Order: sequence, then C-alpha cells, then structure tokens
Amino acid sequence: MNKKKEMICIMCPMGCELTVEQVDGKIKVSGNTCNRGITFAEEELTSPKRMVTTSVKTEKGVKACKTTIPVPKDKVFEVVKEVEKLRLKSAKYGQIIIKNVLGTGADVIVTAND
Repeated sequence: MNKKKEMICIMCPMGCELTVEQVDGKIKVSGNTCNRGITFAEEELTSPKRMVTTSVKTEKGVKACKTTIPVPKDKVFEVVKEVEKLRLKSAKYGQIIIKNVLGTGADVIVTAND
C-alpha cells in the first residue's frame, strides 16, 4: 500500500513542510530539519494523538483543564464530553478530575485555581 501525505510539523517553531510517504510498510519523511519532524510524521501517519484542552464547570464558574498526555485523535471529542458531564464544587491547580480518561492513560487535570 502506498500513501503520501503533506503536513506541517508542529514539534518546534520551524514549522517544516513535510512530505511523508509510506511504501510497502516503510515510512520515508522529507522536508524536516530535525529528527523531531521524523518522529512527528511517523506518529501522525500511524497513530495521531492530540492534547485536549477544555474547561470544567465548578460552583464558582468555569476552570481550564487539560489532559496530562496526548490522547488518540479519534477520542478527543469523547474526552471533552466526559469533562462536560462534571460539575465540581471547587477546582485547584493540578487537581486530577478524571483519572485515566476513557482508558487512554491520560488524566484530566485542572490548570487554573478558583
């Protein structure tokens, strides 16, 4: 199976324009100026992941939160829906509000104080 994809690397401020080709199971990356571009492209092609940043409702208002590690891209909206189900009495910076969300290995933590 042959796949070719153009993408912009987001691993550093350079924003390299990458060309990623998958030919017979091997991945070839060009256009990168560092090895992080290769790692990014390989993961983006085989198993894309994203950090999730959203907000959680508390009795004092809405507080920012995020996942501790990137989650599979196809689970991003499901993670947001899980956070939307919550209404906390209070929220403190660094507090884990969902442990191992959807079995992804990522915790959802608060990133702002009341």
